[in-house]
Amino acid sequence: MKKQYAVAVGWMLAVSAAWAGGMDSLEAFVKGVKSGRAEFTQTVTSPSRDGQPPRTKTSTGTFEFQRPGKFKFDYQKPFAQMIVADGKTLWLYDADLNQVTQRAQAQALGSTPAAVIASAPDLHALQSDFTLEGAPARDGLEWVKATPRNKDGQLQNVLVGFQGESLASLEILDSFGQRSVLKFSKIEINPALGAETFNFKVPKGADVLKQ
Repeated sequence: MKKQYAVAVGWMLAVSAAWAGGMDSLEAFVKGVKSGRAEFTQTVTSPSRDGQPPRTKTSTGTFEFQRPGKFKFDYQKPFAQMIVADGKTLWLYDADLNQVTQRAQAQALGSTPAAVIASAPDLHALQSDFTLEGAPARDGLEWVKATPRNKDGQLQNVLVGFQGESLASLEILDSFGQRSVLKFSKIEINPALGAETFNFKVPKGADVLKQ
C-alpha cells in the first residue's frame, strides 16, 4: 500500500509540474517575446453532420506579430487570403473575391486566439479576457488552455502549445464544434519588423465592406 501511495503521489506531482510548465511557458512568452515570424499549416475539421464524416481542409502560409496588437496571417495555399491587424483596424482580404472586410480591431479581437498570441501586453491583461489553466504536456510541448470569460462569442476554448518560450501550436475549438489546428515552423523570436509589415493597402478595384 505504501508503494502504491508513493507511486500515486509521484504521478500527481509529475502531472502538476507538467501543467505548471505550460503556465510558466505562457508567462515567459508574454514577457519575453515581443515579436515573431513563422510559417504555419492550418487544418480545419468540421463536425460530422447528417451521418456524413467530418470534413477537413488544410492551408499554409506565414504569420508575423508584434506585441501589443499587431499581426498578419498571410494564407498562400490553397487560396490567397490575408488577415492584418494594424493596432486600430482588422483587415480581412479575400483575393479570389477581391473583397476586403474592415472592422474596428478593439471590437473584433477581444476573446479570440489572436488576443492570446499578440494582443495582450502582459499576463494580467490576458487574464482579464480568459480563464487560463495548465494542461498536460504532450507531443513534446507544454500546453495552456484559455477559455473566454465572455460566453457570448464563437470561441469555446484554445489550447496553446509552447516549446520553451516559443509558440509552437494552437488548437482552437469554436461554438459550432469546428476544430482548427495551427502548427508553426521556422519560428523566429523577436525579429525586427518594420512598421510597414502591418500596413494594409486595399488592392486596386477591391470592394470594401465596413462592419
